[in-house]
Amino acid sequence: MSRPKMKLKKGDKVIVLTGKDKGRGGEILKIITKSRRAVVQGINMVKKHERASQSGPGGIQSKEMSMHISNLGFEDPKDGKPTRIGYGLSKDGKKVRIAKRSGEVIDG
Repeated sequence: MSRPKMKLKKGDKVIVLTGKDKGRGGEILKIITKSRRAVVQGINMVKKHERASQSGPGGIQSKEMSMHISNLGFEDPKDGKPTRIGYGLSKDGKKVRIAKRSGEVIDG
């Protein structure tokens, strides 16, 4: 079975489109391609109870949980609003990602 195609990548700046953190933004820390989910810095925070161990003390820790990729929108480099991502060719003939809202080249 092939891996699903993901237009968002680790390090991208995104904006949350739905849910309790709607309108907030952050950077993608981790992508989970199998379940089409992403972990975004400072978004979807939950409290986890951890048992004390040799590596660290126990207690209640805050951490980011993953959220589905469909609830995230890429932040447009020009105006900072959510946009979709398309593909095109750069001047030197390489395939690059393009912001649909402004037509700006995202990487490359």
